[in-house]
Amino acid sequence: MANRRTARRARLFGATALACLFACVLPFAPAYAQTIADLAPSVPEGSQMLLEADTLVYDNDVQTVTAVGGVQIDYAGNRLVAQRVTYDRKTSRLIASGNVEIVNSDGTKIFSQEIDITDDFADGFVNALRVETVDKTYFAAESAKREGGILTTFNNGVYTACEPCEQKPDKAPIWRIKAQKIIWNGEKKTVRFENSNFEFFGFPIAFLPAFEIADPTVKRKSGFLMPGISYKSELGVGVSIPYYFALSPTYDLTVKGTGYTRQGFLGEAEWRQRFNNGQYSLKIAGIHQMNPDKFDANTVDSGPTGDENKLRGMVGTKGRFDLNPRWTFGWDILAQSDKNFSRTYGIEGFADSTHRSEVYLTGLNDRNYFDLRAMRFQVQEEALDSDPDARADKQPWVLPSLDYAYIPDAPLAGGELSFDLNARVIRRTELDSAIPGLNGPTIHGLEGTSSRITAEAEWKRTIVTEGGLLVTPLMAFRADGSYLDASSASLNAINNMAIDPDIGVAADVRSSLFRYMATLGLELRWPVLFSSTSSTHVLEPMAQVFARPSESAIGGLGIPNEDAQSFVFDAASLFERDKFSGYDRMEGGTRANIGLRYSGSYSNGWTTNALFGQSYQLAGDNSFAAPDLVNAGAYSGLETDTSDYVALAGIASPNGFSASVSGRFDEQSLDVRRAEMKVGLDARPIAVSARYAFIDAQPLYGFKDDRHEVTLGATARFNDEWRVFGSGTYDIKSDLLVKNGVGFAYDDECFTYMMTYAESRDHNDPDDVTRSVGFNISFRTLGDLGTAKNSF
Repeated sequence: MANRRTARRARLFGATALACLFACVLPFAPAYAQTIADLAPSVPEGSQMLLEADTLVYDNDVQTVTAVGGVQIDYAGNRLVAQRVTYDRKTSRLIASGNVEIVNSDGTKIFSQEIDITDDFADGFVNALRVETVDKTYFAAESAKREGGILTTFNNGVYTACEPCEQKPDKAPIWRIKAQKIIWNGEKKTVRFENSNFEFFGFPIAFLPAFEIADPTVKRKSGFLMPGISYKSELGVGVSIPYYFALSPTYDLTVKGTGYTRQGFLGEAEWRQRFNNGQYSLKIAGIHQMNPDKFDANTVDSGPTGDENKLRGMVGTKGRFDLNPRWTFGWDILAQSDKNFSRTYGIEGFADSTHRSEVYLTGLNDRNYFDLRAMRFQVQEEALDSDPDARADKQPWVLPSLDYAYIPDAPLAGGELSFDLNARVIRRTELDSAIPGLNGPTIHGLEGTSSRITAEAEWKRTIVTEGGLLVTPLMAFRADGSYLDASSASLNAINNMAIDPDIGVAADVRSSLFRYMATLGLELRWPVLFSSTSSTHVLEPMAQVFARPSESAIGGLGIPNEDAQSFVFDAASLFERDKFSGYDRMEGGTRANIGLRYSGSYSNGWTTNALFGQSYQLAGDNSFAAPDLVNAGAYSGLETDTSDYVALAGIASPNGFSASVSGRFDEQSLDVRRAEMKVGLDARPIAVSARYAFIDAQPLYGFKDDRHEVTLGATARFNDEWRVFGSGTYDIKSDLLVKNGVGFAYDDECFTYMMTYAESRDHNDPDDVTRSVGFNISFRTLGDLGTAKNSF
């Protein structure tokens, strides 16, 4: 006779038979099951189980325990909801039925009308199963069967990584795989599809008799990766097939073979290893080119005869290790058979146009910084080494470069004291000078070895007066020591530059040099606030005076300028104490900087800003009027005692609109010497941007013509997924569309497609148009197909 007990709520302590239900989650979530021991859910010792049901029935005659009506079981963060749950003591089977939903503590969800499984979790059967894993992958099947605790077979199953549509749950996802059988192997951690169709927007596009993938959440699994397709006129069509070896949890190997229709087989291999404090990688690649004559005759790839460099290759390695919380050691090194192999064949991680090989040690502690590195710049270009404009051998070795900054925590006399140290040693094997007749007389780098060490200390303190005036006194001292061992070719180039009538400065080559600079400075700022109910405005007059002696060995035809060649005087650099961009030049003489700064904000979210000013050489020699080997100060706007005017203004709105304009204007005629305008709007579904730049001719600096350039870009979104975009750059002076491109893309949570088309033209040969097409297709959890760019 059956014993029956009716209850609204029952609390059971310890591990009862019903707790076994939660192990049903993992057998049907192949992404998480790995071994038999892993199948049970994570349950802390002593956990309590809470059971809620309309009726709880014990039937001793048939040896069953049944919970009926609104059954909910919570156990150690796991939850089961069903209309009925029965445990059969004789057969040791658990049966849950009626809109069964199981949510594991890790978030995996199981949906079914009925689940039938043994209490050792090794065997079971489910009808009308749906599985939603934590990483949002989805399985569904008419039925599923588990055998031996290892294999789970989904009959007439479906797999996708696309989330179901909430409004139309029966609508086919963007992509899915339908298979007669989906077999998950918990031991091998694989999912195998048999007699499957790949469907796209509900339409079958490919029949696959059998294929296998890793569990969707398995991060490391040996096997083939998605193939790649590329096209380039010199290489032909390329098909890449990579294979990944998951050798251990800490290291792996990827090998890839690419067959090119015009050049043959390219082999690649990459070894990666991780440690507790960092990782490193080693990559090698090589090819025996079948047709090097497909490259242009004047490139390094083929050589003038078209027979050179059939065998090409590279070795590259990268690494980074955290020695402790403050210190980091790393490297990025590339060695290759010729200057542009990696870029020609698109070797990932080493295909940039200018690759910087380096070894470095950095330290960071509060406001203190240390950086020591050795560097080699490698320009990956097609020009032959014999070409007079080839730049690869003109790039220096930097052995080493040191930067150190120290700011004591304790203030000194109420102000901040800081120390900076910079040192570098540069060796160049080929003189880098301007091409005669094309640009002004400049020498960008000397052949030989040059070294310099610079030490600088600065103290400053800001005092606020009762009237709101900010007074900042400043003191600084800097000392340099340098050494130069220049080749005879360099000395001849310096002498030839000195006799140029546009220079008019005698050559002054020194093998060693010591120089110093002491500075006394004072800065005054008086911000004045104007406010109303709808806006606030701040006007801030600013003035600086820096008293210094004249620069010793000012400029100098013979003193290398390696790190201060790029020089721009504009509103952003107006109030810099030393306006040169690097340590190889220093600013001397007494100089005053005066300007007015404005900022405003409005209650509707708009903001405005502006700055206007000028600089004056009051005493001593003007460093910007003295030529050096690159004429860094020429046409800068600072070469006269009264500088050009500099200004900027900008505006921004809360709806994504922004605009700015900046410029430098001749101090006598107010002619525009440099200007830049930017306009942008980012307001969906439209985003547009425009930029115009003008730079007046700078013959002695290497630019004999004016430069006008405008760049336009736009993106339009049709909805959250579809967008089209385009951009173009037009050289107004040369009347040349330098580059332009268009594209469209689709992006959502499980699928990405992008198609681009671009053209580019060279100033020296405008009729030679380089066209490129790129495409990429990405299926989440399956992989990517395509290339970023294909050049015709």
